[in-house]
Amino acid sequence: MLGLKLPTDPRWADLASLSIEEILTDHAYCEQKATSTAISLIQTYPEYEEMVEALIPIVNEEWGHFKMVLEELKKRDLKLGQQRKDVYVNKLNQFVKRGDSRLNQLLERLLFSALIEARSCERFKILSQNIQDDELKLFYKMLMVSEAGHFKLFLDLAYLYAPREVVNERWEAFLEYEAEVIRGLELRGDRVH
Repeated sequence: MLGLKLPTDPRWADLASLSIEEILTDHAYCEQKATSTAISLIQTYPEYEEMVEALIPIVNEEWGHFKMVLEELKKRDLKLGQQRKDVYVNKLNQFVKRGDSRLNQLLERLLFSALIEARSCERFKILSQNIQDDELKLFYKMLMVSEAGHFKLFLDLAYLYAPREVVNERWEAFLEYEAEVIRGLELRGDRVH
């Protein structure tokens, strides 16, 4: 369903299990950035009314996830650490075309967002199946389902505003590029991506 070209290295779940405080901290900031991204899309493209309406609940949901991750930290007597540079997202952002029509810029941002949600969904599935903490297994299973819905929403919005063949061609290019990004990243258990 997600179409990712390169699955996450199975060793990532073991590394993440060894650094719960770090993975939860990184996850919290991912949720905060997802909230900001949805707000930014609404602010930048208010004329796309269907998108605005669709993203309002996403803003609330992503911010709710941020608060839920903070609760998971608190339950374990862990602290929210410092936000770190997200190399994965920064590298994906380099692939986003700029300076084109507003519609094409919107399409780029929707596909960029869909891809991040797809990879997050895949990673949350891995955590839900492999992490040793039973509460976190359930937590990540619930979030996996949510991320899948966000992935689908961003892709559906792209199809709403652009011809299917245009979206398919650009989506395929994003997927190929993302696989190369994943191949080039150091395997770390303290990051969601």
